[in-house]
Amino acid sequence: MTEPARRLAALRAALAELGVEGVLVPRGDEFLGEYVAPSAERLAWLTGFTGSAGLAVVLMDRAAVFTDGRYTTQLAAETDPALWERRHITEEPPAEWLRRHAPGRRIGYDPWLHAEAALARFAGVSLVPLPRNPVDMVWTDRPAPPAAPVLAHRLEEAGVAAEAKREAAAAELRAAGEDACLLADPHSVAWLLNIRGGDLAHTPLALGFCLLRADASAEFFLHAPERVPEATRAHLGARVAVRDRSALPEALAALKGRKLRLDPEATPAWFFARLREAGAEVVAGDDPCRLPRATKNPVEQAGARAAHRRDAAAMAEFLAWFAAEAPKGGLTEIAAARHLLDLRRLRPGFVAEAFPAISGSGPNGAIVHYRATPATDRAIGPGECYLIDSGAQYPDGTTDITRTLWTGPGPAPEALRARYTAVLRGHIALATLRFPEGVAGPHLDAIARRPLWEMGLDYDHGTGHGVGSFLSVHEGPVAFSRAAKPVPIKAGMILSDEPGFYLPGHYGIRIENLLLVQPAPALPDQAKPFLCFETLTLAPYCRALIEPARLSPAERDWVNTYHARVRAEIGPLLGEGARAWLEAEAAPL
Repeated sequence: MTEPARRLAALRAALAELGVEGVLVPRGDEFLGEYVAPSAERLAWLTGFTGSAGLAVVLMDRAAVFTDGRYTTQLAAETDPALWERRHITEEPPAEWLRRHAPGRRIGYDPWLHAEAALARFAGVSLVPLPRNPVDMVWTDRPAPPAAPVLAHRLEEAGVAAEAKREAAAAELRAAGEDACLLADPHSVAWLLNIRGGDLAHTPLALGFCLLRADASAEFFLHAPERVPEATRAHLGARVAVRDRSALPEALAALKGRKLRLDPEATPAWFFARLREAGAEVVAGDDPCRLPRATKNPVEQAGARAAHRRDAAAMAEFLAWFAAEAPKGGLTEIAAARHLLDLRRLRPGFVAEAFPAISGSGPNGAIVHYRATPATDRAIGPGECYLIDSGAQYPDGTTDITRTLWTGPGPAPEALRARYTAVLRGHIALATLRFPEGVAGPHLDAIARRPLWEMGLDYDHGTGHGVGSFLSVHEGPVAFSRAAKPVPIKAGMILSDEPGFYLPGHYGIRIENLLLVQPAPALPDQAKPFLCFETLTLAPYCRALIEPARLSPAERDWVNTYHARVRAEIGPLLGEGARAWLEAEAAPL
C-alpha cells in the first residue's frame, strides 16, 4: 500500500470510530485564512495537493478533491487518480457532489475549520459536528503549532493608534446596540491591536482571537501567551488582556444574555455553537475592522509608495540580470526565484516574501499558481516565456508584482506578442479607469478582459485582489472578480490589476501592478464623486513581447509615460549596469 493510500485508509478507520460515514477536509485552519501553518496543512498531508484553496470529501467508498481554476492543473499533478476524483469547485460544488453520491449519509466536519456561512451551502447534506478532527487522530507526526513572538507594529507605520482603532470599532458596536464582537480573523486582530508576528511564513501574523467589548476593552486569546513580551504588553495597554486559548470556553460562557456580533463568513462555527449554548444573543454582522483595515490611512499610503520604490529597485536589478543570463541557458526556475529573493534581502526593511514566488517557464507558466519544487524545477530555455509572480513584506507595505518575460535571443512569435499585448491593453484599461463612487469590484472585472474577449480568449481567475499593509497579500473585502461580493470600492484601498492568458502545455502570460484608489479630480460637468487609480508598482513591461501597432495612441502614450516614471524614480536607485538596461528597456515605444 502506498503512503497516500495508507493515510486515506487510516482516516476512514477514524471516521468509523467517530460514527460518521464521511468527512469534509478543508485547506484551512481555525482562522479560516488562505495561508496556514505547517501544523494545519491537513489537506496537503492527506491528498498531496498543496494549493492554497481546496476541499476534500472522503466517503467510505470514494473520495474527491475540489479546487478552483487556478489549481486544476496542479491538482491533477499532485494527487493519485486511483484514490481521488478531481473536481472543479465551482462547476461541481462539494455539496452537490455529496447530494449525488452520499444521500442520507452522516458527514462529519470539524466546527473549528468551517465558517457558519460556508456550512449553510451544504443544505440537504446531513452534517455532523465532530468532537475531534479525524485527520489529527491519524497524523502521528503532525508539527507543533506556531509560537513566534508577538511584536508591536509601530505608530510610524500603522498611522493610527490602537486605542483609537478600538474606540472607533467599539462605537460601531454601541451604535448597533451590541455588547461585544468576536474577531476570528487574525488580520483584523493585528490591525486593531497594532501587532504583528511570525506565526506564518509569509504573512506577519500572531494567530489568535480577540473579544472586543463595546467599552473598547479587549481580550486577546492565543496559544502560548508567554510569547507576548513585556514590551508588547506595555504597547497593548491595561485595557487589553492577554489570555491563553484554553480560557476561551470560560470567557464565552460568561457572555450569557449579552448581544454579540460575529461575522458568519469569517468565524468558525464552533463560536456560534458555544455562544448559543451559553445563552448569548448572536448577531450576524460584518467584522467592524475589515473595511477600515482595507482603507489605508495617509501614513499607510505613504508607506506603500516607499515600500514599492525599494521593491522596484530589487525587481529592476533582477530583470536586468535575467535579460543578460536567460539567453545563455543554465538558469532554472528555482535559481531565478532565489536570485530575486537575494536581491530583495538587500533592500532596507525587507522582512520576508509575501508568498512563495511563482516562477514558471514555458508550460509551467500556464499553471496559474505554479510553485517550483526540486522535482519540477525546469530549466529556463531560450525562445520561451518566463512568468515571475512575487512580492515582499516590509514594515511599511506589502508588494505583489507579476512580469512575463521573453528569454530570447530571437524575436517572440507573432501570436504570442498579440496575446501579450491584449493582456497589456486590459491591464491599462483598468489602471486608467475613472469610475463613480459606489462601484464595486465585480462591476470592473470585465474592463480588463475585453481585449482578450475580442480575440475569443479569457482567463480562469479574478482580475485583482486587495492587498494589506504589512499584512496579507490577499485582502478582502473588495476584489475585481465576477465571484466577489459587490462591496463598494473606497479611496485608500490597494488592489491588484492582473489580467492574464494561459495556453496549457505552452506558456502563461500575466501582468500585475498594484493600484491605490484615490479621489479623481473633478471634471466640469461631474455630478457625483469619482475615483481613479494611482499605480504603485514600478517596473518595465517586456519590450520584446509588446506589439506597438496593436496599441491605440492613448495606450502607447500611457506605457511611455509609465516607463518614463519608472526611469525617473527607480533609475537613480540602481547600479550602473541595471540603470543602463532600464534606460533601454523602458525607452519610448
